Amino acid sequence: MQTEIITMNHVKAAVIYSGECILRDSQSALDFIMSMKYETGCERIALNKKAIAEEFFILSTGLAGEILQKFINYGIKFAVYGDFSRYTSKPLKDFIYESNHGKDVFFTTDREEAVKRLTEIR
Repeated sequence: MQTEIITMNHVKAAVIYSGECILRDSQSALDFIMSMKYETGCERIALNKKAIAEEFFILSTGLAGEILQKFINYGIKFAVYGDFSRYTSKPLKDFIYESNHGKDVFFTTDREEAVKRLTEIR
């Protein structure tokens, strides 16, 4: 796992890249949140899509809701960056669209856009 701290608009964000799955369930999400807050001091985190269990992107499993609720509960703005084009599920596309129009969770195609969204001052 590689972690980079980026500051934009006087706001710090942790950008994480991992080649293996980090977020598998709500407990792994909580462990990840606590580790990142302790290690980086950041409350804005971007994570590559590959580091998230594939079940997250099947909304009927409820995994996305469980994991994202942990981020919201602990006051973490969260972005997932990667290629989402292979997903054809209308509910997932709607979920991504709605998330991207909110202020806490974002899905972007690249890490630069993830950092930009996380560090916007609203």
